[in-house]
Amino acid sequence: MAGACEAFHKGTIVGVNLPSRSARGKARSEVPACTRLGKQCRTLRVLLRIGGLDEGRESLDHEATWLLGHTERISFEDLWAGEGDLYADALLHVPCRYLQAGDGAGRCSAHGFEGPLPEVARSLQPRQLEGDRFRVVDGMRLVTRTLPPTRRPLPVLAQANPCAGAPCRTADNVQGAACCRDLQIEIMCTRGQRRLEALVRARKPPYLCKVTRPGDFSLEAEMVSACGYLGADQISCTLHGRHRADGRAAKPDLCSDWPPKGKGLHPGCVFGPGRPAQET
Repeated sequence: MAGACEAFHKGTIVGVNLPSRSARGKARSEVPACTRLGKQCRTLRVLLRIGGLDEGRESLDHEATWLLGHTERISFEDLWAGEGDLYADALLHVPCRYLQAGDGAGRCSAHGFEGPLPEVARSLQPRQLEGDRFRVVDGMRLVTRTLPPTRRPLPVLAQANPCAGAPCRTADNVQGAACCRDLQIEIMCTRGQRRLEALVRARKPPYLCKVTRPGDFSLEAEMVSACGYLGADQISCTLHGRHRADGRAAKPDLCSDWPPKGKGLHPGCVFGPGRPAQET
């Protein structure tokens, strides 16, 4: 696994190095070993693991569609299989917690570096196109597909969607559809990739937080990055009720799995402790 991810975290670092004494007194293990301001101050190139190939193509299509849908703060590049797993190259658009930025310039509060910040180009990655066309993962490739609904839906009653009007919120205190606006990711990072790990752990919370190391080869983290399949009301899912050409549901399976009653995932969740029982 180390060979698979070694080459995917190397970024071009440019900027002006104006060292100061401001880094003194900080725990060095908490501060990335940077030498100047660079692209790593505002974005981070990583390799994300989606799942094992032994799960099968259909399952991975659902998992990858779900992951690649969360485009608010993640740009996805190549989707590829290797060493028994499916991976996605990605850029995490979450700044470093030590960055103080404004008017194209920045300062590192950990090291004291000051200077212009390099541009971070970012292209739009819409998942909803015109009409019934969407960008989804099919055959472990990101493709454009026409996904008409099986029938034109009638107006949805509030009780048909237990999350409609729920006061749930994500860690950034944005209310509504919390399960569709944050996610857990697995970042490939060996124990030897100390700088990459430090850069991940230094991202600005709550947009990337709760970083843990479950094993020798990867980190797990939570991100706030809304799903690109959310409807105009920012609650409904535009894939709901649509099917692929082979009959499979277009909406990822895990999006239809409600949490157990009393086990809500977010503050204000209708399935949380003490909430009235919901019809599902």
